[in-house]
Amino acid sequence: MTKDNGVILRNFVFLVTFTSEVTTLFSDKNEFAVDMSNVGLTHVPEDLPLKTEVLDMSQNYIAELRLSDFRYLPKLKVLSLSHNKLWYLDFSIFKFNLDLEYLDLSYNQLKSITCHSITSLKHLDLSFNDFDAPPICKEFGNLTQLIFLGLSAAKLQLDLLPIAHLHLECILLELEHYYAKENEGESFQVLNTKALHLIFHPNSLFSVQANISVNALERLQLTNIKLNDVNCQVLMKFLSELTRGPSLLNLTLNHIETTWKCLVRVFQFLWPKPIEYLNIYNLTIVERIDKEHFIYSRTALKSLKIEHITNRVFLFSQNTLYTVFSEMNIMMLTLSNTPFIHMLCPQALSTFTFLNFTYNVFTDSVFQNCSTLVKLETLILQKNELKGLLKVGLMTKDMFSLKILDVSENSLEYHRQEGNCTWAWSIVVLNLSSNLLTDSVFRCLPLRVKVLDLHNNRIRSIPDAVNSLEALEELNVAFNSLTNLPGCGAFSSLSVLTIDYNAISNPAADFFQNCQKIRSLRAGNNPFQCTCELREFIQRVGQAPRAVVEDWPASYTCDYPESAKGTPLQDFRVSQLSCSPSLLLATVVGTVLVWAIGTTVLCVYFDVPWYLRMVCQWTQTRRRARNVDLEELQRALQFHAFISYSGHDSAWVKSELLPNLEKEDIRVCLHERNFVPGKSIVENIINCIEKSYKSIFVLSGHFVQSEWCHYELYFAHHNLFHEGSDNLILILLEPIAQDCIPSKYHKLRALMTKRTYLEWPKEKAKQGLFWANIKAAFNVKLTLMTENNVGASF
Repeated sequence: MTKDNGVILRNFVFLVTFTSEVTTLFSDKNEFAVDMSNVGLTHVPEDLPLKTEVLDMSQNYIAELRLSDFRYLPKLKVLSLSHNKLWYLDFSIFKFNLDLEYLDLSYNQLKSITCHSITSLKHLDLSFNDFDAPPICKEFGNLTQLIFLGLSAAKLQLDLLPIAHLHLECILLELEHYYAKENEGESFQVLNTKALHLIFHPNSLFSVQANISVNALERLQLTNIKLNDVNCQVLMKFLSELTRGPSLLNLTLNHIETTWKCLVRVFQFLWPKPIEYLNIYNLTIVERIDKEHFIYSRTALKSLKIEHITNRVFLFSQNTLYTVFSEMNIMMLTLSNTPFIHMLCPQALSTFTFLNFTYNVFTDSVFQNCSTLVKLETLILQKNELKGLLKVGLMTKDMFSLKILDVSENSLEYHRQEGNCTWAWSIVVLNLSSNLLTDSVFRCLPLRVKVLDLHNNRIRSIPDAVNSLEALEELNVAFNSLTNLPGCGAFSSLSVLTIDYNAISNPAADFFQNCQKIRSLRAGNNPFQCTCELREFIQRVGQAPRAVVEDWPASYTCDYPESAKGTPLQDFRVSQLSCSPSLLLATVVGTVLVWAIGTTVLCVYFDVPWYLRMVCQWTQTRRRARNVDLEELQRALQFHAFISYSGHDSAWVKSELLPNLEKEDIRVCLHERNFVPGKSIVENIINCIEKSYKSIFVLSGHFVQSEWCHYELYFAHHNLFHEGSDNLILILLEPIAQDCIPSKYHKLRALMTKRTYLEWPKEKAKQGLFWANIKAAFNVKLTLMTENNVGASF
């Protein structure tokens, strides 16, 4: 299908479905479609796939078709041969293509055809060829499924009875080469088509005087109409027969060049006709614009649409132009893409319910203080030069029926210091998109608005103190600079929110909780920061129905950190532990506590504290022993150790302590064998302590009750401070409570409190470490003096 014909078909609503089906067949997704357009072909290729359903060979140089070209394509449905060099066609070449529905032969050089019935055809386009008369033959009468028929002709004298019984949807008749014979009237009757499209020569004045009669015609389109004040009557005469019946409701004039006077005359001619919709596209006004008298009689016309006006008249009265339109007694008026800078307020109460002034040059002064548009329901001022939102609001204050207002793509601004805004109370749909509005716009909105479009503005946040829009149901704030999802405090009825393409990095997780009426959220394409703060929002979105979050997950990706950039939010994972400091602290403390308790239990079970204490004592003893001056110690020393113990503990001393010390060659001083007879006990104690390197005290319950043991401990402790060395070794044979020590033995109390002692272990496995600590207390290089002054080394 050619571009031109595509435009033509789209102008007819009834062909939209069929055209859509053809477009789908032509698409790349159709595996049975072959596109060989614009590749320089001079003939149909022979190696086409047998399963081909769609074949596009438009814009080539094919001049002739043969029977064998399509014989082996039994499934062919769509064939486009437009824009080639065909000069003759025999329809019998398609007799093997029983499924062929769409055949486009437009824009060729066809002058004649040989007919053959192709009963499957729905679309046949023979327009823009070189036919002298419309190529209608009796075989066309068998095309009972035909919807669209395109024809070309230089004259209109032809018998159309062969197709009179067909129920066509549209006939396209191209008359660019039409010529009328003088004094000879022509007649062209199409009995059953709902739409007729006539295309004339683009550069010639309209001159068709043929009598075209169409029964049950609903839509008429005329393309390429060039008029002046002289031949204006020719067009109206041509339209007289076509507009006679009551069924014609839609008239379209496309590419029309005319004077203002002729245009007003055409309006006046059509005003009493049954036409309800008049559409004019690509209108050019030439010569001059003068005031024309127009009678607004009762009319069936509901809508006048004029799109794309070019005005080649530079000096004229603006009121002359605007008055004709502003006073029309119709319901809908569209004047878009024009050089109009203003539109007048109707002088009397107007019948307008719909006004569309898109893409003009209107300013804030339009419709100010206008109180006659009381029936107006829809006002579209898109793409104009509006600047003040306050003035736009004032413009609507007397439009008591206004429901829809579109002022998008202007330069609207609003500053709070300008004052309070006034709007029509009835507005429910407001489009303020693509303007220069900031956060303050939320203080200048109609209170009953239900649908609000603010996308593509300069909004950074939605203020907390905004006018309560309790009726607002749909809000579009896409393409702004918002950093968070809005709350629904002021929008209690909000159900549809579009907020994509903003600056939202960490949306509030409680949005769905605060906005429980939301049934559609579009918040993708934002720079989401995939951190702990986003975790709960992702969970809430994942739990919401897909119908609520419409663009999830495709449009939701991480923007930060760099390592996660581009990752879909649904694939972003972060543990709850790392996102909760309190939980992390509790976990760490709990772990440490469990470890400490476990370690304590193990230590108690294996008696680790005892081992640690004994190792510490052994280390300290070895260090002190290395630091003692040997020469000072060797003077008058005869024993390595003096042992003090209670007689009740003598069995342990003699069976355990003495054997283990003496097997290491440690000379021990005992009172029963080394006290000198004749000397007092105190004197013997002092002599033995002074002649011994260490003093070992075996502490037990019996020891603390012995007075003599206490004397020995007192003298040894006195010798410790006097000599300045650490010579006491305390062995705790059994636990001794502090309250068991008599108060008069304060020295023992002090030593038990301040000094470290060795505990005798009952377990055999621990006794090796006990004896190692005892041995470490003695210097291995110490030389003892015997009573005969003979040295004994250890």
